[in-house]
Amino acid sequence: MTTKLALSDEISVCFETHFNFWFICLKSESIHSKKSSPQMVHYFTTNVVSPPMTLYMGFDKHENEELIRWGWPEDVWFHVDNESSAHVYLRLKKGETLDDIPSAVIDDCCQLVKQNSIRGCKMNDIDVVYTMWSNLRKTAAMEVGQVGFHDQKAVRTVRVEKKINDIIKRLDKTKVTKENVDFRAEREERDRKEREDQKAIQRNIKLKEKEEMKRKEEMAKIKSYDSVMKSENMQTNQDGYDSDDFM
Repeated sequence: MTTKLALSDEISVCFETHFNFWFICLKSESIHSKKSSPQMVHYFTTNVVSPPMTLYMGFDKHENEELIRWGWPEDVWFHVDNESSAHVYLRLKKGETLDDIPSAVIDDCCQLVKQNSIRGCKMNDIDVVYTMWSNLRKTAAMEVGQVGFHDQKAVRTVRVEKKINDIIKRLDKTKVTKENVDFRAEREERDRKEREDQKAIQRNIKLKEKEEMKRKEEMAKIKSYDSVMKSENMQTNQDGYDSDDFM
């Protein structure tokens, strides 16, 4: 009986231990699942140019996943090279490229991403890499928040010598934090507007082509009318000569 009780107690303890283990695992998974949806995004304004430009970054690596997935073609991605850091994005205007970014704005982005790096914020002479969002490559095998590049040649590097407090303070004054940002909805709205713009452009092109065709038809009619008038004039002149000869 004693052995049976010990065995029973052992089974009970074992079951309770496994139950607690799976409960912890499920709870952890639930927390992870909640974090995987966007929670918070920080927006900054760099006013070293006119008009000002917008910078933004996720609260943690889970928000970064959403930013990676639902970024815009106009976004430029910044990160401290070979160190853990925030993913800072700069939004350009349509048609702009990396070459169009003013150096002062690049400095702001580099200082912001350096400030939001656990190790990078304490280091001097660090490298910050940046590239267009469309050059980011994400695979299923990568960890949360991790990215690669489609084209390494399209990635640029800036050496940041040290932290510049004046830039950080200026950017912090413009900081706006938004919760529960729906990145997918924003991207889909952006794409919808782009499609509408493209349709409007195509309508204008077709309208101009139609107007040009109409103009050419009218010109052709005018030329045809002029040709007829010249032929009639020539016939009248010949009739006149005949009359003179007759006389």
